Amino acid sequence: MSDESAGPNRADQPGEPRRDASGESRRDAAGESRRDAAGRQRPERKHGNLERSVTRPAERSRSTDPARLAAYTVLRAVADGAYANLELPKELRDKGIRGRDAAFATELTYGATRLRGLYDPIIASAAGRAVDRIDGNVLDTLRLGAHQLLGMRVAAHAAVDQTVGLARLVNGASAGGFVNAVMRRISEKDLDTWIGLVVPTGDLIAALATRHSHPQWIVRALRAALIGHGASTTHTVDADLEALLVSDNAAAKVSLVARPGLCDVDELGWAGAAPSLLSRVGAVLDSGDPGSIEAVRSGRAAVQDEGSQLVALALASAEISTGVDHEKWLDLCAGPGGKAALLATLGAQRGATLFANELSEHRTDLVRQTLDAALDSGIEVMIGTGDGREIGEDEPQTYDRVLLDAPCTGLGALRRRPEARWRRTTADIVELGSLQRALLVSAIEATRPGGIIGYATCSPHLAETRFVVSDVTKRRRDVEIVDARDLFVDAGGRPIEHLGEGPFVQLWPHVHGTDAMFFCLIRKT
Repeated sequence: MSDESAGPNRADQPGEPRRDASGESRRDAAGESRRDAAGRQRPERKHGNLERSVTRPAERSRSTDPARLAAYTVLRAVADGAYANLELPKELRDKGIRGRDAAFATELTYGATRLRGLYDPIIASAAGRAVDRIDGNVLDTLRLGAHQLLGMRVAAHAAVDQTVGLARLVNGASAGGFVNAVMRRISEKDLDTWIGLVVPTGDLIAALATRHSHPQWIVRALRAALIGHGASTTHTVDADLEALLVSDNAAAKVSLVARPGLCDVDELGWAGAAPSLLSRVGAVLDSGDPGSIEAVRSGRAAVQDEGSQLVALALASAEISTGVDHEKWLDLCAGPGGKAALLATLGAQRGATLFANELSEHRTDLVRQTLDAALDSGIEVMIGTGDGREIGEDEPQTYDRVLLDAPCTGLGALRRRPEARWRRTTADIVELGSLQRALLVSAIEATRPGGIIGYATCSPHLAETRFVVSDVTKRRRDVEIVDARDLFVDAGGRPIEHLGEGPFVQLWPHVHGTDAMFFCLIRKT
């Protein structure tokens, strides 16, 4: 990472006096922390005397608790290309981790992944070496330890002891001493002090990137998006940008969708969820496992961000003039199937049939699984595998409503996909932009005159949103962009505010509490 730095001091070595990162002898108390690593206020607490945390590594047990081991296992899977939101539930289920332990493992996994951009320079300073000189498996152990010390309400002695125990178990006994020394040094300063030491000065973007743990290119892109979508002015953008970055590091609420005709919001309410204020088919679960709700287990309801719900509702409610009695709807890139399931049930109530397309057999299977409950109820859905770029040519002027939920960087869903910020690069913008344009051309070709196309991304990046739409539509005489803002209404039917200047819609985590969904409505003339 470009913003990581290493401190001038080496980690403790056998036989050397134990000193902190400045060379001073270790204090008995680690101080007080007033904020967690995501910037939220939390009660002050004393770490207390750390004599227990400096037990020699050889005297520690080679063990840790299941929740910490699960978090470590997921981090290593993520390092190999897995996705935390898919890997963690499987790990918790396989290990039988539930309740408070599951919540602890979840916060530990997501927090350490989200905030590694802040924790890595802290670890580097405490270790006296750059993080690229630390083995990846040991570095993941230290990230988990740093989050316990600086981002969670874990007593310092417990965080150090358990992290060293984890290191001995999964990294080997030789790593225990190194992890012990680094963890002690981290524990000697509170979060505010560390921020003052590792966050660069004189460059606002670099400072925000480190403080809020985002790559600098993403910070710049989000700043441009706030201005470009009309969410900020040059006078407000810096404060708005910081609010957005803070939102990216906050755990997203569990949003549920009641699929029309299969489930209603009242049923989710009986299961403990509160009706959504944004979506008429949505509910919010403050705590607990959504999988414990029967409607979710059966597929009649599902976990789905309210922004995604609003996109599907907007497409379904837009006026068309194709003149057909039985509408055909197309979800061009349907996987894994959440929006397709909502569209299928909405369409069934209107006598419409949904066609769901995916590029690969594997993703088509995911769509089919997501739509099982709808299919079992007798709703007609056609599910197929094909290249979305070719459908416009193969099936011209066939569909009345087309949703193109385009493959994108996912920069609007960093709360839910914590590893995405570390995997994506600027090169992805170029590659995805070409694909997005080709898919939008195909979607337009597949639409009947008088029909509509909804172009959506879970990224606010201007190169994936406005620029794509502009590049495609300015070359055509058979389309017009429709102001979509009137289609976005809350659960009470009132217009949702702060959607941008139009005709596009841009949702924001720090404003609406949703993923940063972009939506453009195009009519085929």
